[in-house]
Amino acid sequence: MNVKQLGFTEFFENQYDYLKQNNKYKNCIPARITLEHKHSYRVRSGAFEWLATLSGHFIYTTVSRTDFPAVGDWVLVEKLQGEDKAIIHHVFERKSKFSRKMAGTIIDEQIVAANVDIVFIAMSLNEDFNIRRLERYLIAAWDSGAKPVVVLTKADLCDDVESFERRVNNIAFGVEVFPVYALIGKGLVQIQNLLAEGVSGALLGSSGVGKSTLVNALLETEKMKISSIREDDAKGRHTTTHRELVLLPNGGILIDTPGMRELQLWEQNDSFDTSFQDIEEFAERCKFRNCTHTNEPGCFVQQKIQARELETKRLQSYFKLKKELDFIEKKTMKQTKLEEKRKEKKAAKKNKKKYKNNYSNE
Repeated sequence: MNVKQLGFTEFFENQYDYLKQNNKYKNCIPARITLEHKHSYRVRSGAFEWLATLSGHFIYTTVSRTDFPAVGDWVLVEKLQGEDKAIIHHVFERKSKFSRKMAGTIIDEQIVAANVDIVFIAMSLNEDFNIRRLERYLIAAWDSGAKPVVVLTKADLCDDVESFERRVNNIAFGVEVFPVYALIGKGLVQIQNLLAEGVSGALLGSSGVGKSTLVNALLETEKMKISSIREDDAKGRHTTTHRELVLLPNGGILIDTPGMRELQLWEQNDSFDTSFQDIEEFAERCKFRNCTHTNEPGCFVQQKIQARELETKRLQSYFKLKKELDFIEKKTMKQTKLEEKRKEKKAAKKNKKKYKNNYSNE
């Protein structure tokens, strides 16, 4: 196995060619983050896999949480002599990232998966199926820079798969939808064909939607632990407890992720219009340009509601998610200014120290 088979494309090769010119990276090689521990990482470069930690200089000069490596990232590592360990010195620029707001009250970005070509959104065909949740995932997926694909899991247990497909197709414009019967292997071929050699995907979804079962089917093994769902509400239990990059038998690459109880959006206004393009197109035909789509005369959106060509719940979801994104945008603007001040303060401190050293040498 070589780095190209791990997804080291021309995008990263060009960065590596530039970085190699810097003498401080002369002993470094590119590797990919396959697993994130509490204070360390598992990295892979070709056939080699090592435990890696961040260099002191990297930690000292890094300000933002998102500058730290995430699963799927490409990094420059220096192998330690005589040990199966390495030091991480640099994180390559990402070509894509699936992000969400961190859970809780903290206003910060959490990168779930980096440098993937496809985002697989898993939705189970049982009582836990939630079209409003899917809208959230689609916004984040479009914003990631990767191609979104919806995977309808547990189709083996559903009597009317086609009705679920229609509901998804009504809101997932231009997105491929694949029902998967993992227990009998039906529907896996389409996913395997998408995940050709060197192609990276991320599997996302809420707890208990059958992600681990799907990964095991693709791996052709029982690597991932599987838990049953709760019978009272059809909701699943957490099985996968960490994000991990795995290599599939056909050469594809898949990042398996823990189930998310809730996906809170993060600065994804640009992809909002794509996810709600039906409402956005209707809004262009409203009588007033500043129409709020509530009670104005000549509102084309409300006309579509009355004609039952647009669900009221979808419009309510549109309002809710737009308000959520506007709130995040205002908060992050304030934090960006504070972050810039911290960087300036850090740079000034460094320059002051450098000046003192030069002065004392004289």
